[in-house]
Amino acid sequence: MEQSTAIEVDVAVLVKGILKSFEGPKGATNKVLKGVDFGVKRGEIFALLGSNGAGKTTIINILSTLMKSDGGTALVNNFDVAKEPGKVRQSISLTGQFAAVDDILTGRENLILIAKLRSVANPAKVADELLERFGLTEAANRRVSTYSGGMTRRLDIAMSLIGKPAVIFLDEPTTGLDPEGRHEVWKTIKELADGGTTILLTTHYLDEAEELADKMAILHGGTIIAQGSLGELKKLFPPAKVEYVEKQPSLEDIFLAIIGRKADLNASRNADPNAGTNTSSNVRSDTDQNANRKAGN
Repeated sequence: MEQSTAIEVDVAVLVKGILKSFEGPKGATNKVLKGVDFGVKRGEIFALLGSNGAGKTTIINILSTLMKSDGGTALVNNFDVAKEPGKVRQSISLTGQFAAVDDILTGRENLILIAKLRSVANPAKVADELLERFGLTEAANRRVSTYSGGMTRRLDIAMSLIGKPAVIFLDEPTTGLDPEGRHEVWKTIKELADGGTTILLTTHYLDEAEELADKMAILHGGTIIAQGSLGELKKLFPPAKVEYVEKQPSLEDIFLAIIGRKADLNASRNADPNAGTNTSSNVRSDTDQNANRKAGN
């Protein structure tokens, strides 16, 4: 069978009008996705941002064939997610919110195991190459239970590269890591993109999206309400006010302004001068986690 959409040769992920609802308490319907549209170019790092209940992980689950949508179309590597799920799975790798490694095995044994499961030729050679690439050679024969959080996450991402997938989905890849571990993972993600891998990541750290993403989209109220590069999103924000210095808006400022919550945040800060001095960029989606559980993930 030929690939589904030959004209989209430069697009690795194409999402059009995706719908998804879940049954809530007492039979009520919770419409999480109400017509989501976005595209990811090949070799691009694309960040999907959203506040609580937005449905970021739900989209990842649909694109990785773990969950069926209620409507719309999604193509991954030019294969239709609904009609050609097997070919989609051959084209992707998914790294979830928690590292999928075996703590009892060594790093090298984890990689060899996955290589054998994916029927990759010469699993030991593939494992050694990935260990070197991700700076884990010295720890190769140690049990993963002795690894730091950053090392474990790097091993998890290395495992996702076995079989050379065209697209990698990273669902909140630095959750729970300390600053050093986060920067280790950031470096790894940038190196993957430099090598031509397409990366779609969700994150609740806005500074992470600002650091990594070529393009980003804001998911709010079940739809994409803004997307583009950081520079393009900044154009949606009011011009910087010139006083003694000109302060450029951060991605957090832009995000809050776009979803209409900037006024609420300012009101809160004015009421309590100490409030907001350590503002969190956490926009983790509880609905996403519920969706994962319903999908059996």
